[in-house]
Amino acid sequence: MRTKLFFFVILLVTYSGYAQQDAQFTQYMYNTMVINPGYAGSAGTLEAALLHRSQWVGIEGAPQTQSFTLHSPLTNERIGLGLSIINDKLGPSNELNLEGNFSYTIPLANEKKLSFGLKAGARKLDVDWTKGRYRDPVDALLNQNISNEIKPSIGAGIYLHTEKWYVGASVPNFIRGNYYDDIQESVDIDRLHYYLIGGYVFDLSDNLKFKPAFLAKAVSGAPLYYNVSANFLCFEKLTLGASYQLDDSVSALAGFQISDGLFIGYSFDYTTTKLNKYNDGSHEIILRYQLMKKSKQIKRIT
Repeated sequence: MRTKLFFFVILLVTYSGYAQQDAQFTQYMYNTMVINPGYAGSAGTLEAALLHRSQWVGIEGAPQTQSFTLHSPLTNERIGLGLSIINDKLGPSNELNLEGNFSYTIPLANEKKLSFGLKAGARKLDVDWTKGRYRDPVDALLNQNISNEIKPSIGAGIYLHTEKWYVGASVPNFIRGNYYDDIQESVDIDRLHYYLIGGYVFDLSDNLKFKPAFLAKAVSGAPLYYNVSANFLCFEKLTLGASYQLDDSVSALAGFQISDGLFIGYSFDYTTTKLNKYNDGSHEIILRYQLMKKSKQIKRIT
């Protein structure tokens, strides 16, 4: 039943509009550069993050996503450079994104900084319907494989930030690639994704900080994606919090600052839709490393 349900979802969502659905992350506040290139270099030091997400555990063919980001300011601290890699596997399909990120930062009054970012690279898509149990020799939909389809990607973003708060807007990819729809026997195109993110740090005491954040995503013809989170940072070491994704899930988040430079985070999503009957939740783990500067004054708004 689980396999049948998910492959039904694959047919309606993945094939008819696969490129319209970017990979999603619960711990987006620690993985910002995958959606906004303006973040590149904003930590003030070399930063690397490795993330793995297993979504809807228990459903065969459910999404499995990995991401890796690496970025740093240059000697001219107004310029930031970064690399982002996303591997997103969903049912019989696999998409690999490899993109370079560039940002230029303008100092503003009251210690604010405005960063303009660009990202460019390539995205490779493979779809192999033979990996599904419900392959039908007479159904063209389940036999029209896509192999090594490569298309360029170009995105942009702006990121306004201080030591206490940030807000950003971005479109990770402006290029709308064509794909063939066997059902309609016509060519369709991808849809643009528009992101808005923000966060703030409240100092509740010397050893306790409250860090709310939000992410909103708009895609033409799709419901609004909206996630709000609330984390508490204790003694600059332990992070505990929760998040809510509109009409989808609630999540528990935890993190620990292993050392001055190394952070590990984990989240568990509980599905609030009828799909919760068929899965055991979603798991996400992230490792983030920041090279400590001599002053140890690394921005920790994220």
